[in-house]
Parts: sequence; structure tokens; C-alpha cells
Amino acid sequence: MADIELIITNATIATASDTLPNTDIAISHGKIFLLGQNLPALFPTAPTLSADGAYVLPGGVDSHVHLQQDNSPTGDTWETGTRSAIAGGTTTVLAFASQKRTDESLFPVVEEYHRRARGNAHCDYGFHLILSNPTPHILENELPILVKEEGISSVKLYMTYQPMRLRDSELLDVMGTTRSLGMTTMIHAENADMIDWMTRRLEARGHVQPYAHALARPNIAEDEATYRALSLAQLADVPILIVHMSSAVAAGHVRRAQTKLLPVHAETCPHYLFFTAEKLRGEGFSGAMCVCSPALRESAMDLDAMWDGLVNGTFTTFSSDHAPAKYDHPLGKKKGTETFTQIPNGLPGLETRMPSLFCAGVLTGRLSVQKFVELTASNPAKLYGLSDTKGTIAPGYDADLVIWYPTPEQAEAFAEKTGKTTGSKGMTPFKLSNAMLHHDIDYTPFEGMEFTNWPRYTILRGKVVYDRDGAGVVGVRGDGGYLKRGRSTLSRPRGVFVNEFDPYAT
Repeated sequence: MADIELIITNATIATASDTLPNTDIAISHGKIFLLGQNLPALFPTAPTLSADGAYVLPGGVDSHVHLQQDNSPTGDTWETGTRSAIAGGTTTVLAFASQKRTDESLFPVVEEYHRRARGNAHCDYGFHLILSNPTPHILENELPILVKEEGISSVKLYMTYQPMRLRDSELLDVMGTTRSLGMTTMIHAENADMIDWMTRRLEARGHVQPYAHALARPNIAEDEATYRALSLAQLADVPILIVHMSSAVAAGHVRRAQTKLLPVHAETCPHYLFFTAEKLRGEGFSGAMCVCSPALRESAMDLDAMWDGLVNGTFTTFSSDHAPAKYDHPLGKKKGTETFTQIPNGLPGLETRMPSLFCAGVLTGRLSVQKFVELTASNPAKLYGLSDTKGTIAPGYDADLVIWYPTPEQAEAFAEKTGKTTGSKGMTPFKLSNAMLHHDIDYTPFEGMEFTNWPRYTILRGKVVYDRDGAGVVGVRGDGGYLKRGRSTLSRPRGVFVNEFDPYAT
């Protein structure tokens, strides 16, 4: 007889492809052992936890998270950031090990980020590499070792930010290496020269308030860089993912590339669904709270386009880009009081990523629950080499689960099924305040937003780590482990080039 650690009963299971009502989930040794009905009868001594008919979804995989990086001294640590992750239904984060321009080797960089994360994470985690000094030695000798021995199978490249920006030729050199190693290539696409040109003129005319950040980073800077990144990827025959997209025109470039069957992926983030650049005006200096890059857009049409991209498949993943800095701190957002160029870029969003999309997408009918699972869990797991352990609910997968509160319809169905008129506990809607969250940041852009649902329980490899109606975060620092990842299962090079010349032929 299997050693069953926990049975989730009365679940409405949803995956990226299916929905299974009235299903039980048996968990053994941190893995999903069996799906079925009336499983407590098979394992009468196993502890149970009733979902009361509510959705039980795969634990979220947030594949774009910045934790404890040197360029954000007031941001979340690995402990506080991952604590907020599990309180928002995320059980896996992929964060960044960031190379400085002066770093001649990646090995000390990776070891330092291991040191910061080891024993401190509340959820499972892995690393992307930010490459800002991709020397031939690193590309030819170090990346192959990091892929094979560390299981780091993705890099992020910047087309903007002077300390990290790569020239087009450098981007192509890196792409050639990531292609041969089967690594996923992420690109921050903004035109640095356009932004610098606009910035100099804004500052010269005294436009230094937070709203000027949006003026300095107009849509066209993202649109041009996105088109250029797609062209470089087509030339190099390399699958890419354009990160944190915000512009309707840029998303259209991605969509057209996809219709040509190019291996192109993209992501967007919660703040590009809900907020426009008006948030940067704010009272006094408070607009600095919402300074991020790409900037929040001026038109609500861009917000609608991001929603459309989630529905029609333009966006493969939905990530938080959690890159926070405290507001009321001299090294945080208030560092930029003299000019917007000194405001740290980024927003907190790890904890609110899943609930915001679930409430505004699934519960309103704007997004199917299957698409929600695809965007928040299964696709990032597939894209970043975790498709054999994370991102779905099936026997053999890690028992990473999120139990939501039953909707009124689910509560009614559960009551009818069980004959109980009470006991199916829905959630009372509430307006969010920053004090409710578990990060170590002094604000949230979602302050005052009404939420009609929230993760009731978060389960990491079979262990309940968050119990909203009980003690809240019941997991401990160190519950999370490092994940060695493999190749993407979503895309491969096509072996098709722009003309008869094969740049990789020997």
C-alpha cells in the first residue's frame, strides 16, 4: 500500500487542457500519486483536506523575478520575496543571477547567488543568467558547463540600460551559443538610443518628475527594438522570448512572427493589464512608485491589447517581473527626487500576480481557467525546462497545488452534492492594502483594488505552506529547493535561414 501523505478531496481540477470536477488527489512523497474519486475509501488512514468543490490548480511558476540583486539594495530578499510568492499561489520562481560588466567569469556570479538563496527560499527556485559581458571564453567554455552541471538553461539579454546593454553583434554572438546549447534566450527590447535622446531633452527642459519617465520611454522605443530583436532571432535561427511586453504595436510584431511559424514567445505582466501612465502622475512624488520599464503606457488601448494577447496566444507566459524597491527610503524610489532617471525601475507584484489575473480574468469570463493555467504554470514550466516536474496536475508531477475559494456556483454545487447547506466556505471580497501582503516593500500598485478570490491554500511538494484562513504562511524558510532545469520543450531552432548561407555550417 502506498504511503499517502495527504488527499485533497472535492476538487475541481484544471490543467491547461482539461477540467475535472469532483476529483480527489492523493499525494505520496511530495508527488501526485493518483487522481480519482472517493480516494479516502482506498486510503482510510490518510489525512484529507477538502477543496469544497473549488478550483485546484497547479502551483504557479513565475518565470521573471528579481530577488536580492545588487542593483536593488532595498528590494526583497530571497526569504521575503519567496514568502510573498507562496502567499499568492506561486510555488516556483525563476530569478536572475546578474553578471556585472566587469565580471570576467560567470562561476563566481552563480555561486554568490546560490549563497544568497540557499536555505532562505519558501518555494522552489532556479536561476536565469543576465549576460552583460559575454566574452568568447564565457560563451565557449563557461556556458556549456553551467547548462550541464548547474541546469541553468536560460539567459536574459538587454537592449537598453547602459550597464547591461549589448550591441546587436553581441546579441547575435550570444544567440549562436544559446542555439547550440538549447538555452532559452530572453530579451528586454527597448531602443536605448531613442530613450537616451528623449531623456537628455526632457532633463534640459526641466521635466524631471516621475511622469517624464513615461515620456522618455515611448511605445516606439519598444516597438522598434521588438522588431529588431525578432529580425536578429530570425537571422540566427534562435527561439526567443520577449519579456514584459506593454505595447500593442510591439505585440503585433510578435503575432506576425508567430504566424510565420517562427519560434517566438512573449510575456506580459499584471501592471500592463491594469495601469496606464496616469499612475506616474500621482500626488507629490508618489508616481515614482509605478516607474518601471517598459513604462506604463498612456493609452488604455495598449492594456486591451495585452489582454487580447493573453487570450489569442501571443503571450506564452504571464510573469510578475517582481523588481521592487522601497518607496520611502533614500536608496529606494526617493533616490530619484531630483530627476526621474535616478528612480529605481520596477514594481512589486509576485504575490498579486496569480490573484489579479484569476479575479479579473477567470472569474469575469475574460479568460478561461485552462488558459490561466497555461499562462501562469504549464507554459513557463515547458519553456524553461521544468515540464517533467512542474506546471500540471498529473501522477508523477510535484504536488505543487493551489486551492482557491469556491465561487458561489461551486459552493452551490458542492452543497447539492454533499447535502450540506453550510460548510462550503467562499471568500468575502476585500480591498487590498499593502499591510495584507507578505513582501518587504512599503507599497503595492494594487492598493485599494477589490479581490473576489485569493489562494486559500498553497501546497509545495505535498506540504501545506500557506493557509489563509489559519495561520497564513505556515511553511518555513528553507522549504524551497534549487531546480536544475533542462531544455525547453516548447520550441527548437527550425534549421531555416534567411538565405542560402548557413552561418553555423563547418
